[in-house]
Amino acid sequence: MVFHPSRRVSEIETFKVMDLLKRAKQLDSEGHDVVHMEAGEPDFATAKPIADAAKAAIDQGLTQYTPAAGIPELREAISQWYQQRYGLDIGAERIIVTTGASSALLMIFSLLTDAGQSIMMADPGYPCNRQFLRFLEAKSSLVPVDAEQNFQLNADLIKQNWSAESAGVLLASPANPTGAVVHREELMAIAAQVKSSGGSLVVDELYHGLTYECDTPSVLEIDPDAFVINSFSKYFGMTGWRLGWLVAPEDAAPELEKLAQNLMISPHTVSQYAALVAFKPETLDILEQRKEQFQLRRDLLVSGLRELDFDLPVTPEGAFYVYAGAQKLTDNTYDFCWSLLEENHIATTPGLDFGRHRCNEFIRFSYTTGLDRIQLALDRLQKRIQG
Repeated sequence: MVFHPSRRVSEIETFKVMDLLKRAKQLDSEGHDVVHMEAGEPDFATAKPIADAAKAAIDQGLTQYTPAAGIPELREAISQWYQQRYGLDIGAERIIVTTGASSALLMIFSLLTDAGQSIMMADPGYPCNRQFLRFLEAKSSLVPVDAEQNFQLNADLIKQNWSAESAGVLLASPANPTGAVVHREELMAIAAQVKSSGGSLVVDELYHGLTYECDTPSVLEIDPDAFVINSFSKYFGMTGWRLGWLVAPEDAAPELEKLAQNLMISPHTVSQYAALVAFKPETLDILEQRKEQFQLRRDLLVSGLRELDFDLPVTPEGAFYVYAGAQKLTDNTYDFCWSLLEENHIATTPGLDFGRHRCNEFIRFSYTTGLDRIQLALDRLQKRIQG
């Protein structure tokens, strides 16, 4: 059979970190000791109260389809989380539970863009955002950002880069791959600029809960008309459970639920019942202890990379990534990362995965592994760099 993929699919780029992860796992299976700093997946097992709740749901036979927007109990629990964490009154009818944050992004982009329209976003940024838009025959408008802008869009950049094709702006705070946070004053200016331009503001808040030495407001404190994407994967440590949520303006929620019915049928049932205990005090105690460990890991990695001549003018304030400039070491971080993996057994992600702006100068290190493993990676890096 002659197989011809559609142009749309042919133009979607590979997720390079997954290629590196696949090879790293191969090396693991061959007996090599690989330090995994490539994927954005915490090394901690899912917190025991969550796992226990999943077992109980299975024992009770709670394995059928649920409503497309999620079980009412979980939507209400998320609503209460916004009240507890941010002091916000977000009605459960505005919350749609999704199959990971990825399906939330796909649905929101489907809602906001027609073919040829664009969503503005920072370069560097999470790579799948661009691919979702290409799949929808829409476009990503990538705006280069550097340490001088804290690796984030700001109101001036949005105003300068707005065009007739612009449908909205996507922010991520804290951001992947940089760990950069948009602080309250700038977030207010961004929300005002997007609104005055006639667009929609979408904010990826996946790494809320994982910020260090700073406050991270939800955009909903500032703009009740914004769209918010969140997930149980990062702070809540439920990566493989594939569960997220979105918050939408009240009039947009029915349209998104219609999309959910067609694209997802329903979120994972057992995962939803497990997530009900994610907000309980005993679970949050575990998660806050893990957050303290992430901060220790960040501090070790940042200081170690700086000693090895990586360029880190801005200390990441959130998430669990360091986006390090390696221009003093190489002019091609894509090849350098593959070489690190094959020769030094350190798995990292090249800047090319996250955009085009100065991508050959940067490497993302994920500090989702233990302090001893981070130190081992630093030792291997030192040996490679200094000989």
